[in-house]
Amino acid sequence: MIQQAPDIEIAREILLGFDDYREHFRLITEGARARFERAQWQEIQQASAARIALYEQKVGETCRHLRATFPEQTLLRVQFWPQIKSAYIELIDPRFDDELSETWYNSIFCGLFSHDCISDETMFIHTTRPPSRHEHVAQARRYRPMGDLRGMLEGILDDYAFDVPYADRGGDLHKLEAQLQASLPDWVCKDPELTVELFVSVLYRNKGAYLLGRLFTRDEQWPLVIPLLHLEGTGIVADALITDEAEVSIIFSFTRSYFMVEVPIPAEFIAFLRCILPGKHIAELYTSIGFYKQGKSEFYRALINHLATTDDRFVMAPGVRGMVMSVFTLPGFNTVFKVIKDRFSPIKSVNRANVVEKYRLVKNVDRVGRMADTQEFADFRFLTSKFDPECLAELLEVAPSTVQVQGDTVLIRHSWTERRMTPLNIYLEHASEQQTREVLEDYGLAIKQLAAANIFPGDMLLKNFGVTRHGRVVFYDYDEICFLTEVNFRYIPEPRYPEDEMASEPWYSVGPNDVFPEEFPRFLFADVQQRRLFAKLHGELYDANYWKGLQDAIREGKVIDVFPYRRQRA
Repeated sequence: MIQQAPDIEIAREILLGFDDYREHFRLITEGARARFERAQWQEIQQASAARIALYEQKVGETCRHLRATFPEQTLLRVQFWPQIKSAYIELIDPRFDDELSETWYNSIFCGLFSHDCISDETMFIHTTRPPSRHEHVAQARRYRPMGDLRGMLEGILDDYAFDVPYADRGGDLHKLEAQLQASLPDWVCKDPELTVELFVSVLYRNKGAYLLGRLFTRDEQWPLVIPLLHLEGTGIVADALITDEAEVSIIFSFTRSYFMVEVPIPAEFIAFLRCILPGKHIAELYTSIGFYKQGKSEFYRALINHLATTDDRFVMAPGVRGMVMSVFTLPGFNTVFKVIKDRFSPIKSVNRANVVEKYRLVKNVDRVGRMADTQEFADFRFLTSKFDPECLAELLEVAPSTVQVQGDTVLIRHSWTERRMTPLNIYLEHASEQQTREVLEDYGLAIKQLAAANIFPGDMLLKNFGVTRHGRVVFYDYDEICFLTEVNFRYIPEPRYPEDEMASEPWYSVGPNDVFPEEFPRFLFADVQQRRLFAKLHGELYDANYWKGLQDAIREGKVIDVFPYRRQRA
């Protein structure tokens, strides 16, 4: 038997590890349909968390296997890795998931070496994949209504049938037809060239299944999403028909859990998504379907390209300075960068390890459209010239163990990135009366929907929430979050004596997990008018029994519905 050269053997073992990861990823994803049909809501959440944890688990297994299989002087000789990379490129060239396999290789390299060894010679800092490397077109079903919208919709429900029947097929068809006619100009519905194209695989997330595609004529196109629900004991329901790009964008938001969808050729599906949602960055699209490491790679490539091609410099992010995190941003790049301060405000009871744990927790829970997704990075390096002097001085002052200047570069040892939003307190300073009402309504909904997902924000101050470009309120400061079921909601006891109310200290004992919702109004709102308006909109949030009721429902195993779209009715 002819023995392969060490570089080829190592490259092959790295790729075998990737194949093992992809197979386990596929199996978890493939089970989404059965979990939806059986209404296994808790199992759905467990599968989602397991799939997120799978990547690091398999990277660890592969690194341990490589260390056990190859001599250290071969495996851990950095100068040898350009040859391994070349051998790996030959192995992945025929594949249809080659962009993912590049990112996998990078993860293995980082698992074996320190980040000081990173270079384009040893890793895929830039992709080697040509943009149009495959001639495959995303698998999609096409429908031509030719003026018969109902007949087309019947064909769609026939093609996307489940082992559980539709509860009211006739009613669904009537509703979908009415919503389609209401959402498009009349001439479009009658256009003989109107075509509907739906991706073959169904997308699953939480308690919903989604048919995804587009409608198009010769000159125009619209996205198309049909959310399906499984009403236990009743059947499948087509809940809505959505053609508004902003609403479809929200369904694919950075604030939501990742979809489960079978995509044998990831690049073709991403191209399909980009056609439907041209405003979404490729990094966000990869992340939305569970390839969050690929999303991280695409984000980093976009970042270094932005820095290389613009004069943009890092500045401190607008808003109240955080007590735990220091936040900076690039004005022309829609992202904030967070680093943990070396010293926290005395009123904060958390430590660095607690903060890291909280931020990692957010990656694994259902974010219900109300918590920003994060990406964790180690050893970012940027030119010193890319920092505004005041920004760099502040970072070096508050986080010297994390941010260091090394010659003409700045090393950021550990950070998180999040989508940039307008802090809610700043938004309210310039909001009209109508905007104030709308955003406070959504602020309350955000708190309620987080609670429904068993998340208590802890610090619910306005400065810890942001407003997206779609006007949605999103929580983004995680150092005090916890599971709702861990909190002890209490009413403030009646004072024993008149002097109790005048005392500087409470006359009752307060445990570490005790929360008194009656105290929320004065903590959340300095503006009396905003306080009164919020009480009118969401006054139940000030009642301990409201929170206890949610806790009881969660403890009973209920997965509360939170819809990522406006529920329409014909």
